Amino acid sequence: MPIVTVQMLEGRSDAQKEALIADLHDAVVRHFGVADQAVTIVLQESEAANWAVGGKSIRQLRGG
Repeated sequence: MPIVTVQMLEGRSDAQKEALIADLHDAVVRHFGVADQAVTIVLQESEAANWAVGGKSIRQLRGG
């Protein structure tokens, strides 16, 4: 059972997330040859203050 986890910053719309889920699901089914129900996709969203690059939070880098 393939499990795909996507870590991303918050802020995308439900429609964007649903489209991503559908595209990822289809790719896993196509490439791995598994049944639809075998694919699990988890989207993990983080706040900009909780994600850092180069020692600074994304919020800081964005000037917030």
